[in-house]
Amino acid sequence: MFTERALSPSLSRVRENHTPGALVLDCEGDFETLPPEALDELAVITEGISPVSHPKGWLPEGVPEIARRHAGSDLVVGMPGAGSVAWTTQTTPPICFVKARVEGVPEGFVDFLIAEALVEIGFEFPEQFVGFFGADYPDLARTTGLGPNGTYQIATALFAGWRGLHTREVFAGWEGEEPDLYEAWVDAGQRLEGRVGDLPSLIATNELDFAEATELACSAIKHDLALPAPFDALDTKAYREHGAPFAVQWAEKTFATLNGE
Repeated sequence: MFTERALSPSLSRVRENHTPGALVLDCEGDFETLPPEALDELAVITEGISPVSHPKGWLPEGVPEIARRHAGSDLVVGMPGAGSVAWTTQTTPPICFVKARVEGVPEGFVDFLIAEALVEIGFEFPEQFVGFFGADYPDLARTTGLGPNGTYQIATALFAGWRGLHTREVFAGWEGEEPDLYEAWVDAGQRLEGRVGDLPSLIATNELDFAEATELACSAIKHDLALPAPFDALDTKAYREHGAPFAVQWAEKTFATLNGE
């Protein structure tokens, strides 16, 4: 199911600088969450597997089953909506998975996605939003009032935005060092820019619900794009430094305003 991917010189340098020894694997099939039958092959090509686990109290009632599995004793790699490249630090060495869905995607953008994953591994971020929010996740669920699926969507977006506050400095620094990766980062941001600027009207006309708008805004953070209110409060040093508690406070203020409180 897996084949080690040949890396360009720029990707090899990114790997060496951020997570030496990480494996980058092409996947025969597509997946949201890595299928159980793949685990036997991972056991052969890695030195060890150590599934992450989290306290049950971190998850409110009704949370999507995939989040509960990730918090439990199963090895869960990837989540719905995670995109074309996934990574895990539950293996030794860490692995970056390039899914089959990248077929037909411009090579420069695929290289950027791989580079982004390698940088994120190097930052030692939690693998999923459960580890980011921790015991604050039930508070987020109560605050949004969106139910399990809507809260999952908001949480995933907020976690992506927080990561972007860290990684975008690395991406911006590639301007002179890794120009191809830098150009791919800039190009992806330019493709988002128009929709991000239109977020208030897209919400007002119900073209996007609030969770979808939060996803778009938080995706823009890693590209250092200007955000409209209320999302601009997430593009701050305070969010970078305080993480999940700040995200919950932001949600409390934002949803109180949306509900006319």
